[in-house]
Amino acid sequence: MIDLHCHILPSIDDGAGTLTDSLAMAQKAAAEGIHTIVATPHHQNGKYINERAEILYQVKQLNEALQEHDIPLTVLPGQEVRLYGDLLADYEAGKILTLNETNKYILIEFPSNHVPRYAEQMLYELRVKGMIPIIVHPERNAELIEQPDKLYNLVNKGALTQVTAGSLLGNFGKKIKKFSLQLVEHNLTHMIASDAHNTTTRAFHLQAGYDVIENEFGTNTLIDFKENPYLLISGKSIYKEDPQQIRRKKLFGIF
Repeated sequence: MIDLHCHILPSIDDGAGTLTDSLAMAQKAAAEGIHTIVATPHHQNGKYINERAEILYQVKQLNEALQEHDIPLTVLPGQEVRLYGDLLADYEAGKILTLNETNKYILIEFPSNHVPRYAEQMLYELRVKGMIPIIVHPERNAELIEQPDKLYNLVNKGALTQVTAGSLLGNFGKKIKKFSLQLVEHNLTHMIASDAHNTTTRAFHLQAGYDVIENEFGTNTLIDFKENPYLLISGKSIYKEDPQQIRRKKLFGIF
């Protein structure tokens, strides 16, 4: 398995605190069947700034440590970018990192409680520059939960999304689990990833997440979700169906 979203780099954000922590995460990942991880430290989220050059250096260092400790895992470079006004200028300045440096896919994070007003325009401008934005953990965004048509609109205009595996398991609550399943059902998400930060409170659960998808939606959906990460890190187009709107159930026929 490939994990597209993980905070495994040491001492760089709220993920692994030390190299020892990173190696422990790597061992845990390998034991669960993950052979490749895209390291995606937070960038411009109000607390952490991790630019492209530093991430590439950290990834190189961690891969060397993994080889020294005979851990069968490869780490690829990535970045979890909080949407911000200077994003495009910083991309041009070489500060922004696409998934595995393919210059095609970029992980975009929204604030947890709302969608920025300029999000649609910014995502459009990324597409104009040849990049495809991947909105991470939309199922945990309060505004999208209440107004799923906003996500439908963004996906319909070319954005992709990635749900956290733990969300499918109910690790973030029943409401987020239900919404996550709705996103899969309505073709509003295209991949899952761990968003792991450690080996305890925010671990991987990737295989368990895939098990939920297979049990709920069948083998064909599972195959697409497992294949898409391979296509993403190669800069290729992924498998996806046309998005559908989530219809809210009417209450007592009043509305």
